[in-house]
Amino acid sequence: MSTHSKKSGEKKDEVGKQQQRRDPYEVLGISRNSTDQEIKSAYRKMALKYHPDKNANDPKAADTFKEVTFSYNILSDPDKRRQYDSAGFEAVESESQELEVDLSSLGAVNTMFAALFSKLGVPIKTTVSATILEEALNGEVTVRPLDLGQPFSKKVEKQCAHFYSVTITEWEAQAGLVCRVQSPDKSKFKLLYFEQEENGGLSLVLQEDSAKTGKVTSAGMYFLGFPVYRLEQTASSVGSAKDPDATFFRKLDGFQPCELTELKAGTHVFAVYGDNFFKSASYTIEVVCAAPFSEEKGQLRDVETQILSKRVELSKFEKEYREVLAQFTEMTSRYAQEMQSIDELLKQRNAIHASYTNGPALKRSSSSRKMRHSFKDSFKSSKEEEREEDGEEEKEEEEDEEDTPSREKKPSTMKDRIKKKKWYNINIKLDKRKPC
Repeated sequence: MSTHSKKSGEKKDEVGKQQQRRDPYEVLGISRNSTDQEIKSAYRKMALKYHPDKNANDPKAADTFKEVTFSYNILSDPDKRRQYDSAGFEAVESESQELEVDLSSLGAVNTMFAALFSKLGVPIKTTVSATILEEALNGEVTVRPLDLGQPFSKKVEKQCAHFYSVTITEWEAQAGLVCRVQSPDKSKFKLLYFEQEENGGLSLVLQEDSAKTGKVTSAGMYFLGFPVYRLEQTASSVGSAKDPDATFFRKLDGFQPCELTELKAGTHVFAVYGDNFFKSASYTIEVVCAAPFSEEKGQLRDVETQILSKRVELSKFEKEYREVLAQFTEMTSRYAQEMQSIDELLKQRNAIHASYTNGPALKRSSSSRKMRHSFKDSFKSSKEEEREEDGEEEKEEEEDEEDTPSREKKPSTMKDRIKKKKWYNINIKLDKRKPC
């Protein structure tokens, strides 16, 4: 088969796949008006149902799992969801989709590659192990009670989870509840919130990934009676390299509200999931009632309102910035061109000025060469004169030695020759009668 026919066949396969793609909302079984939390809940239930670990010998389940993951990657990103709602799959770049990876299902080699890419700045989304979610759904996990206002420190192994239950009263529920987790050694972890099912099992509802805040990594959930926002990292390193300015203007795109704003009186279950690639994660978990923090509660609400207004201002400022930047780039290019043209004109002017003469053009290189040659010739002549004088002195010494045979002939050494040798060619004669 020729190369052209192969390429045409591949294109037909790709077109066929695009035509066979189902609506992401249909795949997840949700409506177009579904919230982010409803999208996540639907995805986790279906991902748990069709996960390859549970359906090792079922190729249809593996295809369904890929379809569910692909649909979630579109609907979980605000920009990609907006693009799909307006123009369908054609507006979404499938190559740039960031898949969620279950590290517990990867081998040692793949885990090493994932850790390497993460160190290089490539964003790798990880998901909670399907085994952990299944055990929680079946009620097979150990839940430890946790007192309000009492920090508790422990270490969780990678791709494992520690479950904690907190019981609150009606008054504490109205005042608000905050759960925070910190890691002093900057470990990666996930803070999870589960709802109790009728059969006694636990289903995952909320998930917060840890983020670096100063010298620690931390994650928190805030149930204060009003929408509290979370900041998700949406910019990738590849996109940042192509357009560094976009990193700034897209910084607040991941600022999304948490739909679950309050908890009811009763028992609630949180979990800390170790998300490191190789080592365990040290952490400290604390659940507090928000009643003593009324001032901080108001400050948080005011600050997040200002951030929302800044997000609106950024979109307007980006348009103005792009226009001014284009003008600046054009002016900079013109500046360089004008400078070059002026320099060329000045060179032509100088050349015309220099052409008004009947004499030969002076060349600095020829004159410098003449000076160098004259200097070398004078230096050589002085050396030759010194050699001739030395030869005459040696002859005189030999004649004296022949005339005086009775004297003892002392061998002339190199030192004696150096003493007798003159270091200059000018003979100065002094009159001893006149003082100098």
